Amino acid sequence: MSTGEVLFQISVWLLPVLLAITLHEAAHGFAAYWLGDDTAYRKGRVSLNPLRHVDLVGTILLPAMLLLFKAPVIFGYAKPVPVVFGRLRQPKRDMVLVALAGPGANMVLATLAVLLVHVVPLLPGAAQQWTLYNLENMLVLNLVLAVFNMLPIPPLDGGRVLVGLLPPPFDRKVARLERHGILILLALLLLVPLVAHQLGSDINPLASLIGPPVRMLYNFLVSFAGLT
Repeated sequence: MSTGEVLFQISVWLLPVLLAITLHEAAHGFAAYWLGDDTAYRKGRVSLNPLRHVDLVGTILLPAMLLLFKAPVIFGYAKPVPVVFGRLRQPKRDMVLVALAGPGANMVLATLAVLLVHVVPLLPGAAQQWTLYNLENMLVLNLVLAVFNMLPIPPLDGGRVLVGLLPPPFDRKVARLERHGILILLALLLLVPLVAHQLGSDINPLASLIGPPVRMLYNFLVSFAGLT
C-alpha cells in the first residue's frame, strides 16, 4: 500500500472512527447523568467533544492496525465512562438504560450516515466519492459497534443489559464474568482465528456472530433511506 493510499484510508476512516467510538461513550455519560449519577459529569465526560473520550491505543492505534492488516473486524474503544450504578435512581433498571445508550448512539449515527447519502449529489464532484466513502464507513462501523457491544458478555453493554434483566442470584453470577470478559473477547477476536488459520481452516467466531445481524441492519437502513 503506497503512502497516498494509506493517507486516503486514514482520511475516510478517521472521522467515522472518532464519532462512532467517542459518541458511544458520551451517550453512556449523558444517560447516567439523566438517571441520577453525576460521576461522569464531574469528570468532564458528559460531552460531545471527542477529545474528552479518545484513548490513544483503543481509539487510534488499534483500529489503524486492524485496518492496515485488513482484519475481518474493525475493533476499537474509547476511555470508559465512569458510572456508579448505586447512585442511579433505580440501579437495576437504569443499568440497562445506561448500557443501551451506547449502542443506541451508534444506531443513530448509522441512520444519519445513510440519510446523508442523499446530500452527496449536491457536493462538488471532487468531494462526492470521498464523502461517500466516509458515510459508508460510518454506516458499517456503527452497525458493527452496535451489534458487537450488544453481545451478552460482560463488560460489553449487552452483558450489562443481561445482568440488569436477570433475577438474583443469576445476575451476580453473570456479573462475575466481567473479570474474564476481555480475555474471552480477545480469544474470539484474535486467538481462535489465528489457531484456525495455522490449522488450515477459516474460522472466525466473532465475525460469524455479528456478521448476519450487521448485514440485516445494513439492508434495512439502505431500504429505509430509499437507496439501492
